[in-house]
Amino acid sequence: MKTKQTVQESKEYIGMWVTADGYIRHNLLPENRYDEARGKHESAYQGSYKVTGNHIDYKDDTGFTADGDFREGILYHAGMVLYKQK
Repeated sequence: MKTKQTVQESKEYIGMWVTADGYIRHNLLPENRYDEARGKHESAYQGSYKVTGNHIDYKDDTGFTADGDFREGILYHAGMVLYKQK
């Protein structure tokens, strides 16, 4: 994730993404940072992300990496399904 991505490139994905039960919440921030909450644990994970096409790569601040794909307005990430909150 060495390439800095512009807000324009990822603007349709910026915002809060949540699982159907609301337990997992990914807040994709405009400056290519994310904040993930799990249950009552706010900011459980934080790090950077990069969107390429409909693919997202995450790197948390500890160095752990993960990825996912956006398909038809849904984020599929690590076996989870997240929906954009309006």
